[in-house]
Amino acid sequence: MDNQPDTTTGAGGAAAPEDFAVVIDARGAVMVWSAGAGRLLGYQPEEVVGLPAVRLLSARLPLAMRRHLAAGEPWTSDVGLRKRDGDRVKVQLRGTPLADADGRTAWVVTPAAVTYPAGPTDTETTELWDLTLAQLPLPVAVYDREARFVTCNQVMSRAMGLTQEEMRGKTLWEIYPEPPLDEIDRLQRQVVRTGEMIVREEQPFRASGEIRDHAWSVFLSPLKNRAGEVLGMSALVIDITEQYWARRRLAVLNDASTRIGSTLDVTRTAEELAEVAVDGFADFVTVDLLESVVQGHEPQPIPPGTQVVFRRTAQRSVLRGCPESVVPDGDTDVYPPGSPPAQVLITGRGAYYRVGDPLLREWSTAHPARAGSVRRFGIHTVMMVPLRARGVTLGVMHLLRHRTADAFREDDLVLAEEIAARATVSIDNARRYTRERNTAITLQRSLLPAGPPRAPALDLAHRYFPAGSGNEIGGDWFDVIALSGGRVALVVGDVVGQGVHASATMGRLRTAVRTLADADFAPDELLTRLDDLVIRLDREEGPDTRGQGEETSGEVGATCLYAVYDPVAGRCDMARAGHPPPILVKSDGTAQVLDLPAGPPLGVGGLPFEAARVDVGEGSLLAFYTDGLVEPPGRDIDAGLELLSEALRRPAADLEEACEEVLRKVRADPAADDIVLLLARTRAFGADQVRVWQLPLQPAAVARARRMASEQLAAWGLTELEFTTELIVSELVTNAIRYGHAPIELRLIRADVLVCEVSDGSSAAPHLRRARVFDEGGRGLLLVAQVAERWGSRHTPVGKTIWAEQPLPD
Repeated sequence: MDNQPDTTTGAGGAAAPEDFAVVIDARGAVMVWSAGAGRLLGYQPEEVVGLPAVRLLSARLPLAMRRHLAAGEPWTSDVGLRKRDGDRVKVQLRGTPLADADGRTAWVVTPAAVTYPAGPTDTETTELWDLTLAQLPLPVAVYDREARFVTCNQVMSRAMGLTQEEMRGKTLWEIYPEPPLDEIDRLQRQVVRTGEMIVREEQPFRASGEIRDHAWSVFLSPLKNRAGEVLGMSALVIDITEQYWARRRLAVLNDASTRIGSTLDVTRTAEELAEVAVDGFADFVTVDLLESVVQGHEPQPIPPGTQVVFRRTAQRSVLRGCPESVVPDGDTDVYPPGSPPAQVLITGRGAYYRVGDPLLREWSTAHPARAGSVRRFGIHTVMMVPLRARGVTLGVMHLLRHRTADAFREDDLVLAEEIAARATVSIDNARRYTRERNTAITLQRSLLPAGPPRAPALDLAHRYFPAGSGNEIGGDWFDVIALSGGRVALVVGDVVGQGVHASATMGRLRTAVRTLADADFAPDELLTRLDDLVIRLDREEGPDTRGQGEETSGEVGATCLYAVYDPVAGRCDMARAGHPPPILVKSDGTAQVLDLPAGPPLGVGGLPFEAARVDVGEGSLLAFYTDGLVEPPGRDIDAGLELLSEALRRPAADLEEACEEVLRKVRADPAADDIVLLLARTRAFGADQVRVWQLPLQPAAVARARRMASEQLAAWGLTELEFTTELIVSELVTNAIRYGHAPIELRLIRADVLVCEVSDGSSAAPHLRRARVFDEGGRGLLLVAQVAERWGSRHTPVGKTIWAEQPLPD
C-alpha cells in the first residue's frame, strides 16, 4: 500500500454517514450492511444481504474505478446509488480490498475521508492512507507477528475502553480475558501463523467500552511485505447488530412455522408457541387461553369492564421448572377489569411495559405473589400479545425478560405479534377439531350401550377406544341384547369410513340389529336383512348427500358379527359379514380362532350368509373385536390373531383385568383405528334352573300343565308367582292345543326372571285381537300381555314358541 492509485472523483458527491459500511464478497454479493448504509439508502439488512451489489447502482461505474476493481487495488470515487424509494444519490466512497482464504478479493466500502488531488507524492499518499485508517469509522487494530497489540484507531480504542498505551504489547486475551475474545485471540494467532485471512461473525456480547450488547463481523487479515512474509495482522470489526437481530427474527419466524401446529391438540400447540418464544427472544413465556377456547367452544367478545376467566395452558422459562410463575399449568384465574392483559384481550392490540409503568405496577402489586416474583427475578419488561384468529381473540401471550439485559422494543413486539398470529391459527384449528371430534365421540358413545352390559348367562367386560389424536373417529360398535329363553345376542360391527357420517350410520345399523334381534331372526337371516338395509341406505343417500364436508369411502358399508348364546343348550349360533372371526378359549385354556364362514361385507348384496353352531361349555371365554385391535398399519392380521390368542390363553379370573392384559399385549400405540373388545365368559343353566314337559294334544293337558307348573314354583320358592304363572300356562297351552299341532312342550326357566315357554308344531304367528262382548275366546294373549313383563314368539325348526317373562320377587 505504498502508492495510492489514481481515481476518478466526481463533483458534487454527497457525504455518506460516518457509520456507512458495506462488505462485498468476491462474487459481488453484499455480505454486511451497516445501519448507516440503511439510513442513507433506506434498505434493511435482510433486504440487501446476499443480493448482487450492482443492483444498488444507479449509473455505470467510472472506467478508472472498474480498472482498480479488476486489479484488486484500493479506490476512491463518486458512486451513483439507487435508494429504496427510487431516488438517486451520488456519494464519495472508499473501497479497501481484502483477500479471503481462497485468495479471492472481497471489498470493504466506507465513506471517502478525503478526495485526492491529481498526482500526489509518495509521502502525501502514505500520510493520507494513515489518516484514513486512523479516522475510519470502523474499529481497526494492528497486531505484530506474535499477535501482540501494536496500534489501533480511535473507534477501536473507545470500543475496548482502553488507550493504545494500556493495550500495547499485549495479546487480545491479556487485554480482555472474557469470552468470546479467547476464540478471536486463537484465530489471530492462526492468521499470523498461516498467512490466511479469517472472517468470523460473533453473537452479541458487550465489550468493555460498550454500554450494550453488539454483534460483530470480524475480519482478521495478514499483513505481508513484498516478499510475502507475514509481519503481523489487522483486525477490522463491523457492527452487524441490526443485521444479526434481523436474521434472528427471520430464524425465529421460520422456527415458528415449522414447530408450531404439529398436532391438532390445543394444549400442545400452546406449549409449542411458548417453547419457540423462549428459544427465540424471551426469558419467560405464558400462554393463557379463554376457558371457552380450552373447552372447544366458540369464544365470545368480552365486554369492557368485566373480568376475564382464563386457563394457564402453557408456560416455559429459561429457568428449570418455571419458578417465575404464579399460576400453575392447567389452573384457571381471572384478569381484573382494566388490567393490562384484559385491555390487550379487549382491544386486540399488543403492548409492552417497563416495570415502572403505573398500569403494570398497579396490576402487579394487586397480586402479592406476582409482585414478589417481579422483585425476586428482576423482571424489567413485560410484553403482552393477543392471540387472534379470524377476527376473534382466543387468549393472551405474556413474554417477560429478566436474564436478557435489553428491554423489549417495538421490533420485538412486531415479531411476537407475527409469531402469535401464526400460532393462533393453529390453536383455533385445534379448537375447532376438538369441538367437532368431541361432538362425533359424544354422538358415537350415545349410540353405544349406556352402561356395562349385563346378561344372566354371561360374565361380560368390554373396552372401546376411539382412534388416537389426529385421526377421525370411526363407526365401530358393539351390543349385548337379551333374547327370550335366557338367550343373549352378542354383536360387534365396524362401519366403513370415518367421522360423524360413520357414527350416524353405525347408530342406524345398531338400531336395525336390535329390531331384527327382537324379531328373533337366526344369525344368517338377520345379516341378510341387515345387508338389504345397507344397500337401501346407500341408494337413498347417493354420492351427493353422503359425507358432505368430510372424507368418506364413497359408499355405505360395514362388517358385522352376530352371535346368539343359548345357556340351556350350551351352544352358540354365529354368522359374520366380512368381520374378523371370534376366538374361543375353553375352560382348559386352549384357544382357537373359530373357523366361521366369512360372508361378504354388508352392502355388497347378492351373496348368502351362513351360520355355524359352536358348542361352548361352562366357563368358556368368547372374544369379539374389531380389526383396529389386530390389524393396525404394518401388522398382518394373522400375526394380530396370534397375539390375541396368546393373550387369551391364560386369561385373568377377572374379565376387566383380562381386557387390560389383551390391550397391553395386542393394541398398537397410537391406535390408527377405533378399537372394540368384548369378552364373554359363559354360564350354563343347570337342571335345577330348567324344567321341560311334553304335553299331549288334549284339552285335559291344560290342568296337568297348571299343576306341574305350580309344583315347580313351590320347589323353587316362587309361590308368589303361582297365580299369574298358572294363568299364563293355562292360556298358552290352551292356544297351542286349540290352534297348533303336535308336539307340544312346556318349559320353565328360572334365571334373573321367570320364563314360561310353550312350543308347538305350527308356524302360524300369534297376535293380539279385540274380543267382542259375547265372544267365548280371543282374550288369552291379552291376559298374558297384562300379567307378564314381556312376551313374544319366535320360530323354531319345527314350529314356533310363545314365551312370557315375569320378574322374580325380591
